[in-house]
Amino acid sequence: MIDARGYSCPTPVVMVQKAVKEGAPASLEVAVDNQCSVENVKRFAQHAGYRVEVSDFEGDFKLVLTK
Repeated sequence: MIDARGYSCPTPVVMVQKAVKEGAPASLEVAVDNQCSVENVKRFAQHAGYRVEVSDFEGDFKLVLTK
């Protein structure tokens, strides 16, 4: 689980890139708190071959990335 709440872009994307590069996980959960981060993490994850599901919990977003 990557908790990127409180960070503005590009930090959440960099955090996800690092996790993918280090371990190439089959699934990964990411928490962010702004729409810009949702879009940027989603774009990166899809480009890296992940399917992305987004849940919105009143401004806190959870992205589930799966291969």
